[in-house]
Amino acid sequence: MDPESGLDAVRDIAVENGSIVAVSKRSLKARADIVIDAEGLVVAPGFIDLHAHGQSDRAFEYRVRDGVTSALELEAGFSYLAQWLELRRGKARIHYGASVSHSMTRAQVQPENADRLPDIEALFRRVMSSPEPLDALADEWSEELVASDYREVPESHTAALFAELERGLKEGGIGIGMGHQYYPGASYREIFRVFQFAADKDVPIFVHVRTIGLGAMQEVIANAAATGVSLHIVHVNSMSLDQLPEVLALIGAARERGVDVTTEAYPYTAASTYLESAFFDEGWQELLGISYPDLQWQDTGERLNEESFARYRAQGGAVIIHMMKEEMIELALTTPHVMIGSDAMPYAPGAHPRSAGTFARVLGRYVRDRHALGLMAALGKMTLLPARRLEDIAPAMKNKGRIKVGADADIVVFDEQNVMDTATFEAGLSFSKGIQHVLVAGVPVVRDGLIVEGAYPGQPVVGRYSTEKSR
Repeated sequence: MDPESGLDAVRDIAVENGSIVAVSKRSLKARADIVIDAEGLVVAPGFIDLHAHGQSDRAFEYRVRDGVTSALELEAGFSYLAQWLELRRGKARIHYGASVSHSMTRAQVQPENADRLPDIEALFRRVMSSPEPLDALADEWSEELVASDYREVPESHTAALFAELERGLKEGGIGIGMGHQYYPGASYREIFRVFQFAADKDVPIFVHVRTIGLGAMQEVIANAAATGVSLHIVHVNSMSLDQLPEVLALIGAARERGVDVTTEAYPYTAASTYLESAFFDEGWQELLGISYPDLQWQDTGERLNEESFARYRAQGGAVIIHMMKEEMIELALTTPHVMIGSDAMPYAPGAHPRSAGTFARVLGRYVRDRHALGLMAALGKMTLLPARRLEDIAPAMKNKGRIKVGADADIVVFDEQNVMDTATFEAGLSFSKGIQHVLVAGVPVVRDGLIVEGAYPGQPVVGRYSTEKSR
């Protein structure tokens, strides 16, 4: 099944040197050294996840068992990308890449941090060396840097901010990651200036909007319309809640009028983030329409109360937030222009199940069992749409998300009758079922439903400003 051409037929596919070299009605077995028998199964482009925080080898085991062949950290992004990319070279089961972090770069250029730049640089380089940089950053983020989250970058330091962002683009950044709900000191002026910078460099912005609801969406869509920047809004489901119908109408109308804006959703009714973050500053209950028992501590699975909330917030760590309605999830997933993105958390046994089962859940629950959307439409949301979103900034994406001659041999083979997520909020992470085979750059990394040990064909996906040739 190829979402680009609409091909839905029995074919033999030949793979050589990492690429698809034939898609044939005739048998190609005689030419092959290795044969994968896919009779009765669906062969599709490997799933492209634009929103994967979990970037360790352990996290990628769950990603690839969910059919993912490219897992990119585009919402938060990173600093010192050259170091982060190099440390993963030859050690990744699937393709990887990241945006340039607005959050980290704005902390570096704050005037109050001028005397601490060597320490800040050392911190960021240290966390980039971690298997899970966001977890490491959450552990080490100092009081001084937290204070930066509540301050605007002064106009006098905007040039320094832009210089750091440009450095990140040259190191391989896939656009700019912006999550300004987590640093409320970022003014409307600061955010608009970053949009202007991105437009000038012709790179996209991947944004977690300022707060829940329609107004925050209007801010970034207005900025995109005014500057012409390419905008991707992450997890529209959790940032809209009951305002989702209006938010989707806003995005759809903007698209019809030529604004380059896309969005994504994940198929679960709970969110997840760090309890110590600005997300849980005073007023969170009113904003989200929930209270303490709707919060689940990741490490123990316990539901919180006022006392445990205060204790764990002081300690810091991940929490699962039960705050969405099923009908809103289905609305997001069935809206044609909404892609699938997991928002997969860093690996932990009790992490949000989206970290393991996002794509299989869409295929099993919403396609097969609920008939909410067709199989080809769902595959397009997982493959072709994300590839097209990135192909202008990341040239490698022009050859991904398709089953055709010349495309990269990133391929998933699954059983549409049995595919399903198995991870739960109660029991924690477990591998999806029904994902039978996965090839990354033509190399089998899952065979007969099991991880192929020692197979690390994943390559860095980098932006076109990179000094390294894009893979």
